[in-house]
Amino acid sequence: MAAVAPFIRIDGLTKRYPGVTALEDVSLHIERGEVHALIGENGAGKSTLIKVLSGATRADEGRIEVEGEEVNFASPAAARARGIVGIFQELAIESYMDVTSNIVLGNEPTHGPGGQILAFGRADTRAREALDRLGARNVGVKRRAGRLGTAQKQLVEIARSIAMDAPLIIMDEPTASLPGSDAENLLRIIMELRGRGTTILFVSHRLDEVRAVADRVTVLRNGRHVCTEQASEMPVERMIERMVGRPLDEVYLPPETEPGEVRFRANGLTRAGAFEDVSFEVRSGEVLGFSGLIGAGRSEVMRAIAGADRLDAGSIEIDGKTVRVRRPTDAIRAGIAYLPEDRKEQGLVLTMSCRENMALPSLRRFSRAGLVRGRRVRDRTDDIARRLQVRGNVDAAAKTLSGGNQQKLVIAKWMLTEPQVLIFDEPTRGIDVGAKPEVYRLMHELAARGAAVIVVSSELPEVMNVSHRMIVMSRGRVTDRLDRADFDEERILTAAFAGHARTRTDTKAA
Repeated sequence: MAAVAPFIRIDGLTKRYPGVTALEDVSLHIERGEVHALIGENGAGKSTLIKVLSGATRADEGRIEVEGEEVNFASPAAARARGIVGIFQELAIESYMDVTSNIVLGNEPTHGPGGQILAFGRADTRAREALDRLGARNVGVKRRAGRLGTAQKQLVEIARSIAMDAPLIIMDEPTASLPGSDAENLLRIIMELRGRGTTILFVSHRLDEVRAVADRVTVLRNGRHVCTEQASEMPVERMIERMVGRPLDEVYLPPETEPGEVRFRANGLTRAGAFEDVSFEVRSGEVLGFSGLIGAGRSEVMRAIAGADRLDAGSIEIDGKTVRVRRPTDAIRAGIAYLPEDRKEQGLVLTMSCRENMALPSLRRFSRAGLVRGRRVRDRTDDIARRLQVRGNVDAAAKTLSGGNQQKLVIAKWMLTEPQVLIFDEPTRGIDVGAKPEVYRLMHELAARGAAVIVVSSELPEVMNVSHRMIVMSRGRVTDRLDRADFDEERILTAAFAGHARTRTDTKAA
């Protein structure tokens, strides 16, 4: 019997741009009904590959086969005609149109002579059926799409693919801008789609998600195919080493400083419904990691320390002196810098220049008689950008920088405030593995200068490798404290689930 051809076969794909080869002799195949993950650093060739596959650009060499038949897509419409639909980071949602119109866009049911009249009733039915298959009954088909949240817009895009009966859906960083609960729901939907026979090409920096949903994983590096392996046989550590081409200990830089005296102390911090009786201390030159499940209360504690949320009880000390933090300006004046988990929404003003973003928290330092001293701003921002190796034009808008350089920009603006306490909340979220060591280097450099550094991370390898000590939280409470010598993945995970186990026990007892 003849072997069954894979759903997609890519052979010797090469794509060149002026001065750079984005893809070089890349070959792989994707089976029907599998979740196939595509991973690699920024610049590895992932975006170029999915652009070629979705018809957005053409390869210079190589061939693509769909179920054994060679194709050469001249446009995304040609790819969609063969059942290949892409959902990219920049969502293709028409904000002024309603949900139904977005879902049937390009696939509208019609009637009348020559099919010139839109069949509104059938369009609504098709949209509702697609959303129902996703369990998205709370997305009204008559709502204007511009009023939807990011997670709902992504559901609309997936519903469009379902309405087209697309056998292959390309998902490019689908959870990058989603909070934890929405990301988990999207991963559940991906698994359900696979169960119905849909093929998913899943592109993500979140390697734990890749492990959770993928059947196989393909790694690209510098435009070349490195390997394709079963996800179940490829731990995160090996994924990282394949992506960067060097051992893991060269990616996650361990702390080198010896901590000094206690610089920051939190006593009994409580915010009703978010966290309760949280106490800890951080020494000068120390990196303290916070681990736990999404929703454990870690970020909420940090927001309260930074004055973004009010505390109901507890106190904060810096160098033995109690400080009152009721708003972010109080925290800044006390020497507390908070780098939020969502740098685009909360950490930067993307339409302002990089230089302006760096100067914002320090305007008092750059002003005299209420007037900003432009030359001093330029000198200091140029110096800090050079020290942090920010790549890009500092006079251009912050949105023009890559994710890694945007994160450096956030660090730069807080370094100019000369903080004593720095809080990094998910410091490498959305940053490729190759850029992570630079962020860790900056983190350790700040600790070496005497700052107390706090790191909140959902990546367990990250927090285990970069921290001197670790606090584990579960359901708003501290459930374990570990010195570096005691770091153990099983112990940390047990503590992270402790609050959930206690809740189930309490429920049974009741």
